[in-house]
Amino acid sequence: MFTQQQLTAILSSLPDPAFILTRSGRYAAVFGGKDVRHYHDSGFLVGCSMFDVLHEEKARWFTAEVGKALQSRAMHIVEYQLSGKDVKGAGDGPDHAICFEGRIQALDFQVDGEDAVVWIASNITDKNEVQRQLRQLSETDALTGLYNRRKLLQTLDDRLAVYEQDKTQTSVLVFDLDNFKRLNDALGHHAGDAALVEIARLCREVLREDDIIARFGGDEFVVVMPETRRADALELAERLRSHVPVALRKTVRYESTISGGVSEFGLPDRFSNEILTRADAGLYQSKRAGRNRVSAL
Repeated sequence: MFTQQQLTAILSSLPDPAFILTRSGRYAAVFGGKDVRHYHDSGFLVGCSMFDVLHEEKARWFTAEVGKALQSRAMHIVEYQLSGKDVKGAGDGPDHAICFEGRIQALDFQVDGEDAVVWIASNITDKNEVQRQLRQLSETDALTGLYNRRKLLQTLDDRLAVYEQDKTQTSVLVFDLDNFKRLNDALGHHAGDAALVEIARLCREVLREDDIIARFGGDEFVVVMPETRRADALELAERLRSHVPVALRKTVRYESTISGGVSEFGLPDRFSNEILTRADAGLYQSKRAGRNRVSAL
């Protein structure tokens, strides 16, 4: 149907680059890559070895994936990144990583005496960024930028699974702003929002990098503390509690405090919300005891 010249022209017009790679890692041919938004001309690679072009660790990874495709004979799909640091003599190459999806298929014939594959590389950097942004929107609270209820419950499920497997402890702090309605009534909802944003900032500053902080709803916050016993979590919660009045006095010109409850996973726990329920009971115990305190249950 098509002449050899026409087939070559068709292959050369492909938007994504298609590499013919031999088992030893040699670029036997390059086709396509005409989408200039994402690709540069790769024709100079023909005849080169990956080990001439890429640093050894990356070249070994590519040849290993070629070997897997040759062994399975089925379509082999991988995701990977390339940046200037992976390429020998990259010069002005990008410092940031570019994400690719590689679709690798073994060929039914040898190329220059070697088994070979066709490797089609698709730039998925933009797609991954869109997915990251959508994931962030689905997991974060719009006002404070903290995680939302959905992400919190997922995190608790994950931590319970860890606890059940190796008994690595997790503690949870639940707290809210004392007399939050009074603040809104006195200064308006914009001041209430400002207070919540300040609490979020303070949590990031005072708590540890590995702690997972979420706005659970309204003025209620939850902090998941991995690999932390209840007594240590209580110390961290008290440190946060002591900082709140000073911070709110400076930012919203209002005197307020927080009350909270702390708990940890226990052997009877079968569901992640059980630890949340106990910590919440600690919060209400603090409220009944006069507020501005943290109770451990």
